[in-house]
Amino acid sequence: MEAFLLAAGLGTRLRPLTNDRPKALVEIDGRTLLEINIRRLVEAGASHIVVNVHHFADKMKAFLGSRDWGVPISISDESDLLLDTGGGLKHAQDLFSGKEPILIHNVDILSNLPLTEIVNQHEQNGNIATLVTSQRTTSRYLLFSPENELVGWTNKKTGEFLWTNEAQQKYIKHAFSGIAIISPSLLKLLPVPKEPYPIVPQYLKIAQHHPVGCYRHNPEQWLDVGKPETIAIAASFLRNINR
Repeated sequence: MEAFLLAAGLGTRLRPLTNDRPKALVEIDGRTLLEINIRRLVEAGASHIVVNVHHFADKMKAFLGSRDWGVPISISDESDLLLDTGGGLKHAQDLFSGKEPILIHNVDILSNLPLTEIVNQHEQNGNIATLVTSQRTTSRYLLFSPENELVGWTNKKTGEFLWTNEAQQKYIKHAFSGIAIISPSLLKLLPVPKEPYPIVPQYLKIAQHHPVGCYRHNPEQWLDVGKPETIAIAASFLRNINR
């Protein structure tokens, strides 16, 4: 597999820690989120990793070039315009081989999920995308059929719903965990980013004609390092999963 590490965000939720650095270079027990996740992806079998950059892009490039990661690292430069997840993925298309599944991973997510197992399940099921989810409380949910097929999305705060085809009578709410596996053919279905766009509406459009499934995990295996107060929690989380 190849991997796309989403590291271009502004890190506004982590301020003031991101006043002088990108969120990817915020440290947990002396290691940056970027290093933690690159090492994890390499251990899971990634043959090549693409990292997108925007906020403090020069610091990101310097850090990535400062060591040998064991696999090739390519940089998808969004310095001129932050393209959001969907636009960023399309922008990086030519950096991938087009021959291997691509694991997409947010840089501020920590987990001990079996990434290799998730990729294998994705390929065995024949999905064009497999979204990693869990049953936890959030404000926005992906909606899956009882057969684990993506059918919709909802925002609890606004009451908004989006559907793949038509409103479903039966569905299960899943919280998206910021990790997905896609087949390389999905990249061709994304629009060229004339402006930034998110990925979830694209998954919904693609699911009208191609299978988009899920891999559900235990919420205790996963942590979103989204706010300064989660840094201490993240340090403890990493120590526990690395025992």
